[in-house]
Amino acid sequence: MSPYRDPRAPGGRNNRPTRKQRSSTSARGSQRSQSGTGEKSDAHVSGGVRLQKILAEAGLGSRRACEQLILDGRVEVDGSIVTELGTRIDTETQAVYVDAVRISTQTQKVYLVLNKPAGVVSTMSDPDGRPCLADYVKNRVDRLFHVGRLDTETEGLILLTNDGELSNRLAHPRYEIPKTYLAQVRGQLAKDVGSRLKAGMDLDDGFVKVDAFKLVDSTPGKSVVELTLHSGRNRIVRRLLKEVGHPVERLVRTKFGPITLDEQRQGKIRPLRSDEIGELFEAVGL
Repeated sequence: MSPYRDPRAPGGRNNRPTRKQRSSTSARGSQRSQSGTGEKSDAHVSGGVRLQKILAEAGLGSRRACEQLILDGRVEVDGSIVTELGTRIDTETQAVYVDAVRISTQTQKVYLVLNKPAGVVSTMSDPDGRPCLADYVKNRVDRLFHVGRLDTETEGLILLTNDGELSNRLAHPRYEIPKTYLAQVRGQLAKDVGSRLKAGMDLDDGFVKVDAFKLVDSTPGKSVVELTLHSGRNRIVRRLLKEVGHPVERLVRTKFGPITLDEQRQGKIRPLRSDEIGELFEAVGL
């Protein structure tokens, strides 16, 4: 079974949040609003950018729809509810939340997700002329960083951004960002493979364990498994599965922190939604 055919792969509808996600977000917003200052906020900065313009540019709707978000008390700046339409803010220093989800206020920042095909090198340039990440963003003038790496033959989700602070935090072991993979491996798994991987084992570069493990499919001679771990060591998934006697034949990263591939096709790139950016900020304490 191909990893891409797993019916339980995250998402798969479109780029909009599900009804359940929107309901959950709205509920969090209601709880957060109780601690706001209500009618007025001292968030206004003379010479700043109008708040409704920032919301619209973050993809939250038309300018008029974003004005309604403010009037409804669903927007906070630095922890205070803002209900005045004339409010201007400093996009460099102030944090904006809509329904308790932080949004990006800096429109020059770029946040992209690529479904990397096999054979593409996880660098922005390659001296040997091999296909690389830059080939998918060659028409952009921004200097982009890739977040983490996938080895050349591993497929799937990789993030690209010009937000250096976010990129550094996502890659730092301190924040323990989980990554989920689907792996097609040789052989049929023994019953104890999952428990061994979750208990952990010593590799050449130290002890490592997976956070979650699941058998997805099994046919004569091969199996498909899903595993989640927060380690970012080089080729760690391939090394772990080889250690338990099941070399990887195909490997796809389907999730990085809160971001999922959904049904994004191989070689396609898309901008992150504002709620996805907010979830990344939350994951690393921004």
